[in-house]
Amino acid sequence: QVQLVESGGGLVQPGGSLRLSCAASGFTVSSYAMSCVRQAPGKGPEWVSQVNRSGGSTRYADSVKGRFTISRDNAKNTLYLQMNSLKPEDTALYYCARTYSYPSSQYDYRGQGTQVTVSS
Repeated sequence: QVQLVESGGGLVQPGGSLRLSCAASGFTVSSYAMSCVRQAPGKGPEWVSQVNRSGGSTRYADSVKGRFTISRDNAKNTLYLQMNSLKPEDTALYYCARTYSYPSSQYDYRGQGTQVTVSS
């Protein structure tokens, strides 16, 4: 079955960096675009970023543009989200999601998430 397992979250000070990873299995990863979605406490899900099947095209929410970089390694079935210049408002549970197409924010599977907390 489809499995998406995120890792790399943690507590970081404002201005710091984290790199999230998402290990995918149970499907042909290179056949799907992939997205990162986050959900802050008390708020609904927020789409963050998406990468196309080859990794050659990416797009970002305005709130993270210029600070976050999404990438993928299809040989390792892994998605990455490099997060720099983190702000307290980036605090959320971060998920990776399998996306229907590119560009699109609609997804059919997502992982359990990894917590990112930005605080001094």
